[in-house]
Amino acid sequence: MTYRVGPRATAVNGSDVKHREKVAPHYQMSAPLKSEVRKLNLVHLFIWLLVAAQVMVSHFDLVSRDTVCMPYQWEYPYLLSLLPLLCSSFSLPKNNISYLVISMISSGLFSVAPLIYGGMEMFPVAQQLYRHGKAYRFIFGFSAVTVMYLIMVVAVQVHAWQLYYMKKLLDSWFNATQEKKKK
Repeated sequence: MTYRVGPRATAVNGSDVKHREKVAPHYQMSAPLKSEVRKLNLVHLFIWLLVAAQVMVSHFDLVSRDTVCMPYQWEYPYLLSLLPLLCSSFSLPKNNISYLVISMISSGLFSVAPLIYGGMEMFPVAQQLYRHGKAYRFIFGFSAVTVMYLIMVVAVQVHAWQLYYMKKLLDSWFNATQEKKKK
């Protein structure tokens, strides 16, 4: 219950809290970066599901080999790219630097490296398709090498942006922890 008698507090209209409305710079930067990493994680998950579906469908003979061909060799190590995706997802809620570093390193090993190898593995087949117009492997009637190169182009861009935003996020979090240690 409030008393109506006595002196009234000064500046209760909200003008005294202007100095408390400032948000630390690393928090201002962290929120949008986390949002971008989450969006890219969803796209990465979608690409991973596409590759996993092709591997599963072809290995379990769910459809004929004429509809979905056997996977290329690079697709098997790419399935391990779920590890950096999970580490990145675990690092975001509590700003865990360790998980973010593991995600960045394993992203290079399990995401980018298989894509580079895949580009080299499929190049002779793409060259043959371009020069002679002959394709021997198909995915739903389309040339498998064309479909996989399209997936690879998107995947390379997604992983590059993921690494870029995770590096900026890591810098933001690391600077915040260094400032806390100085105090």
